[in-house]
Formats: sequence, structure tokens, C-alpha cells
Amino acid sequence: MTDQAVDSDGRTGSPRVQFFGRLRELKSLQADVERAGLDTIAGRKAPRARVLLIAGRPGSGRSALAEQLIGKLAGRYPDGVLRARLTDPDGRRVPTEETARALLDTLGVAAPPGADEDELSQMVRDALAGRRAVLLLDDAGDAGQVDPLLPDNPDCLLVAVAEGPLTGIADVRPCTLGGMDPKAAIELLATFTGSVRITVDPQAAESVAEECAGQPAALVLVGGWLAARPKTSVADATKQLRALPDDSEQPQAVRPLARAFRLVYESLPGPVARTLRLLALAPAGLADAHTASALAGGSVEDAQAALDEFVSLGLLHPEGELYRVPGALVPLLTAAIEAFDKPGEVQLARARMLERTVRLLQSCRAVTEPEGSPARRALAGLPRPLRFADPEAAGAWLAVRQHALVASARIAVADGGLDTLARRLVAALVRALAAHRGTEAAAPELYGLHRLVLGVAERRGLHREAAAALLNLADLDAQTGRNEEALARYRAALDAGRAANDPYATSRAMESVGGAYQELGDWQRAADWYGRALAQRQTRGERADEARLYGRLGTAHTYAGRYGEALRCWRASVAGYRRVGDLPSQARALSEAARVQEYAGRPEESLHTCQDAVEWARQAGDVRLQAALLLRLADTLDRLGDPAAARLHREGAERLLAAEDDAGRTGGGDRGADDGGAGGADGADGSSGAAAPGGGEGAGAGEDAASRAATAGGGTPGGGEGTRRAHRDGTEDTGARDAADAPEGSGHRDGSDARDGTGSTAGTGGTVGADGTHEGGVKGSTYEIRSGAGRD
Repeated sequence: MTDQAVDSDGRTGSPRVQFFGRLRELKSLQADVERAGLDTIAGRKAPRARVLLIAGRPGSGRSALAEQLIGKLAGRYPDGVLRARLTDPDGRRVPTEETARALLDTLGVAAPPGADEDELSQMVRDALAGRRAVLLLDDAGDAGQVDPLLPDNPDCLLVAVAEGPLTGIADVRPCTLGGMDPKAAIELLATFTGSVRITVDPQAAESVAEECAGQPAALVLVGGWLAARPKTSVADATKQLRALPDDSEQPQAVRPLARAFRLVYESLPGPVARTLRLLALAPAGLADAHTASALAGGSVEDAQAALDEFVSLGLLHPEGELYRVPGALVPLLTAAIEAFDKPGEVQLARARMLERTVRLLQSCRAVTEPEGSPARRALAGLPRPLRFADPEAAGAWLAVRQHALVASARIAVADGGLDTLARRLVAALVRALAAHRGTEAAAPELYGLHRLVLGVAERRGLHREAAAALLNLADLDAQTGRNEEALARYRAALDAGRAANDPYATSRAMESVGGAYQELGDWQRAADWYGRALAQRQTRGERADEARLYGRLGTAHTYAGRYGEALRCWRASVAGYRRVGDLPSQARALSEAARVQEYAGRPEESLHTCQDAVEWARQAGDVRLQAALLLRLADTLDRLGDPAAARLHREGAERLLAAEDDAGRTGGGDRGADDGGAGGADGADGSSGAAAPGGGEGAGAGEDAASRAATAGGGTPGGGEGTRRAHRDGTEDTGARDAADAPEGSGHRDGSDARDGTGSTAGTGGTVGADGTHEGGVKGSTYEIRSGAGRD
């Protein structure tokens, strides 16, 4: 907040950034940077960065002074400035985890979703260990927010802005702010009034500065009020300020700002004043014309005009496309709401704002859909202000407002009285983030959103929503290798699903528990839980899922070395896919059966089975799968001592891939057939080909073609740990795909592709909402199980 940074570029009442006064404080802070610390005096190397504290009340110009100081020191710190705000305008302390993630994002360091504040703050300190940078922490509540982020590097500088001392941090250099000196205060006032009115009555200008107690925020408000009234004298402003009674409930230090605010507020027309006070509800203190119009229930054009007027009056600070409500004014605006608005009206205004946000998020996601799709047709029917010109414009809108949107979701979930809107908002935000950023890049934000929903679901006893949130969180845990945490959450999701009597969540959790045990190397338990999930699917007659689960069982048995059981499962999987008419998955399942036969020492049978798989892939028209299977055949023939036949199959695979690449180039791009095939890209159970435990390296021949077909080659039994590790890596590369990418209304219960499987992570996928409906259903916009979708 630039409390005292104001300028006029020659036009009365048009503020721009400029700094006034504070020369003594600025000189003292610069000297503190140079002054030796306690460690240096004691002959020790300073273990951490120097800490400068600028202490003062909101509205005292503390943030402006910090920015001015950093500007003067910038040349000494070539690695730049990192900024973070530690308190939201509504008084909420920003968790260290959230601050650390924002700083890591600025530094270009990927932060794992679900990591706690200790891990993330350590990552921040590690990232700053080799840099010369300035860290500005604005509006710190106490030392507990600052200390975890303090770099362990004396070459860095930390500038903290707070209202009081940072007790507990050693060797802090404080600078306490009071009011501006009269000369600087009058210069600040003159940027709004022009020099003439000040020159005509300099004593009145001094009186205004005195009534404002030299507080920059109060001076800016009075200056804006005078700028809007060019015929009003400065003496008139003094007279009106003195006529306003003090609020005895306000602390003495706040009263000058409260009087200045009241002077401006009472001069506004009723509808405009209402718009202003309702901006206190803006999430994270950030608003735009849509936010203001939804809160006030007016048009976007009127809201934009009001926002521009508020900026000229010093009531808002523009930040790019958004407007920030100054933290010093939020308590005053909140008090005005309590005085003039009924609780029901406030709740209605908040609901309008959240509804507008939901519609904008839906539009933001819909613009990424193909032309002619149902989502794009629905988008065309929206009012023009709610539509985006193209995906790039929508992505830019989402990026600029992401912090405010996440804050909206947090407010909606915590409210407790807007549950339907909260679920719709979280679902719309999850989809928009996935569509524009991808689930991997947006995983930290998705993790936070799912935790919000879990908290309110547990508080209110909403078992179905709790199950959905736990499954989503567990999927993200599994994707980042936290398999123990994922297993615990999958078990909790199973309990919640049973409590909700939700068969989908229950079977989904059972399968995911099996996947978690598989990742932990407990093949017996993995097979046991896959069997339980399979029984559930069979009871409900879900044949495609039944076939997929037979594949997962086969994978677990293969890892455990139970090749007979594995082969029976893969044959059952083949039969299941044949019944549902899924030829590509049938070919993949056959290829996995062939792999198991080879591990079991039956190469001739493996060869015949793999030939059958090639034929089914050909009938399915899956060229890359067919090529991958030909390469598998070539490897098998090599091991059987027939290099000539192996060479012919590799040449055939090369021809197929070359033709596919040519078709892709002439057709305008890749067909997206990187599902690969039997050689390890995607098994019929949704994982990479099941390598035998203890298998050695795959056959090296045809390596280039194999990589183009997204295959990994077949392992042979009897080797070391290499093949098992390669299998895991392969599945991680090709597994979990978010269900947001699935076509809506696909007709399957999970809203995903008919061959929806599971990746290497424990999750299995789906987009079923907390009410058990798929996306295309009546309640398809409620909170959903989303993040664990795999592919087959």
C-alpha cells in the first residue's frame, strides 16, 4: 500500500507515485544496512540476513517508505526484490505455507503440493542461499510470520513492515513512524489541490495537516476531496474536518483517518457510497468492475466509473487490472456496512459476487473447448461482459486474479451459509485451473482447494464431500510420492464413502488403497484390495471397470512372481474388454499376457499371444500400439534366436511410425496417440507394462523406434532391480490424467473415457460430484472427485 506515495503530473487531482518527506527515517535505515551487526562486532560471521523493521500504523506511509528504501538499495542486490503481504485487508494472517509458495513461484522453484510450512520455508531459504536479494514482507503480524522466511544468508536483506516490534528475532533494526513533518504533509496535499490554493492560505494548509496528524492516508483522502471541488478552499476543508465529531470508540491514533474518511464518504451519492462500503467484502481486498457491479447489483459500466472515482479520491489503489482496498480503510468500511446494511443484504451481496465469479470461471474454462462443443455454444449465449475473446485472454484473466479467486473459494467455504455456491465455485475454479495451467502445474492450488472442502465437510458431517476431498488429496499425495500419506487418506475416504453409502466412492477408495500398497511394494495387500474393488464393480455390472481391475490384479501378481495367477487375470481382462468392444484395450491386455508368459519361461506361447495382440491393434486402427507390439515381437524373436524375423518386425514398426508421423504433419499435428502400447507405455490396467520383479534390462534393439512408440521394452526375469524401477518411472510418465480433460456427458459414471484406468499413482480417476452425479448431470457443477484420473 503506497500510503504516502502520491504525485500529480501537472494535473490537479491525478495521483501518481511520488515520495514525500521521511528523509531522516530513510537516512537512518540506509545507515542500518551499513552498520555492523552484533555478530560482526563479536568477530563472528552473521548467520542470517540483516533485518530492518519499519513499524507504524496502517496509513502511516510505512509501505511507501519500504519501497523507497528498496529503490535506493536495488543496485546492491542484483538478484532483485521478492515481495509478500503477510496480512490480508480483512485482518486474516496469511499462513507461512501460502507465503512460501508465492515466493517460490516468483523464484521459479516448483513447490510440491501438500508440503507443510516447514518444508516450504526451508525451500525458500535454500533458494535464497546463493543470491543477493531483498525480501520485503509487508504487514507482518508478528515475528512468527517473519522468522521462518528469514534467509540463512548474510548477503540478503529482509525488510519487514509491521505495526509493532518483532520480538524474538535477534538484531532487528527498527524504524518507528509517526506523522509526516508539516512541510512534507503540505507538499503531499498540494499534489491534489494545486499550488495556488496552498499559496493563498498556507495557514489553512498547515491546519489540515494538523487535523490529519500528518498521516499520509488521511491527507490523501482530504486532498482527493478537495481535488473533486476545485472551488472549495483549503480553509473550508479544515472547517468541515473540525465539525466532524470524534468516534470515542476509535483509538486516538485512528481518529484523524476516521474523520478524513467520513468527510469523503458523506460527500458520495447514496448508491456510490453503498458500492464503496461493500468493497470491504472483496476477496483479498482486490476488486474489479465485475466484483463491484455484482456487490452493488448494478451495471459493469457504472461500477467501473465508481472505481475510477474512488481512485481519484484516494479510496482505492490501482494495481494493474485490479483495485486494492487499502488495509487502513477496511475497518472503517466494515463499520459502515454494520451501520447501514442489514445482514441479509450483505449476504445477498456476497452471494451475487460469488455467483458472478462462478459464471466468469465457467466462461474461462469454456473458451478452451473446441469450436462447436456444447460448452462453446453455451458460452455464446452469455452476456458480452462475461465472455472472453480467446483462450489467451481467459488465461491472462485467470493468472491476474488467481490469488483473489482462491480467496473467494476460501470465503465461500468458510461462510457456511452458501454451501451450494461454495461447491460450484470450487468446482469451477478447479476446472479453470486445470484447463489453463494443467493439473500438474496447478496442483498446489488444487491441493489447497480440496483441503478447504475437506474442512467444511468434516465440520458439517458431509460424508460424501469428505470422501471426494480425501480422494482428491490422496491422489495429489500419491503423485508426489507421499505414498504413506496417500494410503492414510484413501483409507479415510473409504470410511467416509461407507458412511455416505456411496458405492462409487467406496469402490474408488478400495482400488486406490490397492494402488498405494502397490507403490509401497506390498503386492499381497495390493492384490487383496484390488480384489475387493473388483467384487464391488462386478456387483454393479460395471464391465469396463471390471476388465481394468483384472488388469491391475494381474500387475500385482506379476510383481509378486505369481505368474499363473497373473496370467489368469490378464485373460479375464482380455475377455472383459472383448465383451465391451474395446479393441485397443483388448490388444494391450493380450500384450501383457504375453509378457507374463515370457516371464514364466513360455516364449513360444508369448510369441503367439503377442501376434494376436498385433492383429487386434490393427483391427482397432491404433497404429502406435501396433508398432509397439511389433517391437515387442521383435524383442521376443531375438531372445528365441531368430534375428532375421526380428529385423522384419522392427522395419514394419518403423514404416508404421513413419506413416503415422507423416499423417500427423499433413493433418496439422500429432494425433495424440502417445498412449503407446504394450511395450511399457500404457498397460491394459492403466499402468505401464508389468515388468517382472527382478527383471533385467529390456532388449536394446529397436531403441529409437521404441522411444517413438513410447515403449520401454520387455524385461527378462532373473536380473537386478533395474526393470522394476524402469516400470515405475514409465507409469509415472504416462499415468494420472485429470478428469477435467474428459468429455462432459460421456455417459460413464465417472464422466471420463470408457477406458479410464489408473496411472502409477494410487488414484483411479473420475469426476463424480459429492452428490454422486457425473458432470453432465443436474448437479454437475458441485464439488467433484477430480484429480486422480488415470488413463488406460
